Amino acid sequence: MKDTIDGTALVYCNKMFNTLEGKTAHGLVRFTERFDVLGIIDEIHAGKDAGEVLDNKPNGIPIFKSFEAAIKKVSAKNFVVGLAPDGGRLPAEDKEVVRKAIRKGMNITSGLHDILTRDEKLVRLAKKHDCTIKDVRKTPDRDELHFFTGKIEEVDCLKIAVLGTDSAIGKRTSAWIIVHGFRKAGLKAAMVGTGQTAWMQGAKYSMIMDSCINDFVSGEIEHATHEAWKNEQPDLIVIEGQGSLMNPAYPGGFEILAAGRPDYVVLQHAPKRLEYDGFPGYTLHPLPEQIRAIEVISGKKVIAITVNHEGMEDDEIIPACEKITKETGLPAFDVLAHGPEGLVDVLKTMLK
Repeated sequence: MKDTIDGTALVYCNKMFNTLEGKTAHGLVRFTERFDVLGIIDEIHAGKDAGEVLDNKPNGIPIFKSFEAAIKKVSAKNFVVGLAPDGGRLPAEDKEVVRKAIRKGMNITSGLHDILTRDEKLVRLAKKHDCTIKDVRKTPDRDELHFFTGKIEEVDCLKIAVLGTDSAIGKRTSAWIIVHGFRKAGLKAAMVGTGQTAWMQGAKYSMIMDSCINDFVSGEIEHATHEAWKNEQPDLIVIEGQGSLMNPAYPGGFEILAAGRPDYVVLQHAPKRLEYDGFPGYTLHPLPEQIRAIEVISGKKVIAITVNHEGMEDDEIIPACEKITKETGLPAFDVLAHGPEGLVDVLKTMLK
């Protein structure tokens, strides 16, 4: 068993694994310091290896058809809701599976906007079976939140923000890969998570941007970044982006640029994606236009493009990167497919 923060887990992602709405489960399959993931629950891909389905790289995490099938094979301490549907709502049939997990004595972790601890019957059931329910997106009390102070100016290491041209496009995955690439190169890097999945993956310095009261979003970003710098003294801080500047439903990134005050931006892009995630008819703004928008708003340079290879064959990835470089003048890397070494070399030249 892996040494993790919260121990063993089953991740529930029924009918959504390997779709955009399964991104929380995807993050936990690829990497987590919080849980030792023993299995995924998804009837569509049952019997397969989760890493093989997701990245064509087997990782030994099995996919089970149902909760009942899973608990016959593995014994886990935690039940994690790995769904990330638009609006963050939990369907009734899935909530029933949560009840089954509680009856088996499993602790529940959910990153949805449906706050499970507001369900009195569920809370009573958890108390009866000596279980905990953790709502990652539950907004902290105001007296626990931080207002922007300007202390971000004390942070004197290199800071980059990994933003995206759309939501659910791989920003967090690329951010982690960059952090791990820096560490592998013998340098110190810290991750500032801004979403529920980064917290579930064990990001020590985190805030949940889309459930934070608006007045405190900037202050929470500043506080997490400053704490990472103060406590870790890293060579690099990577701030995870949210949404995109121009996505009609998730126009994230403004606060990250204003409050995190990155020195540079790395922009995640999916060349085959033509419309904004979940909104047919809303055409994705061209990559050069999105780069210009970021640079005008922040006054900082976009220094590299990280490519999401969704919809591509393996032999299409390098030509796509070359096309982006020709179009924008920026180096482009698929760090998930090919590793972070090239991008790490670029960032190392900018260390303070």
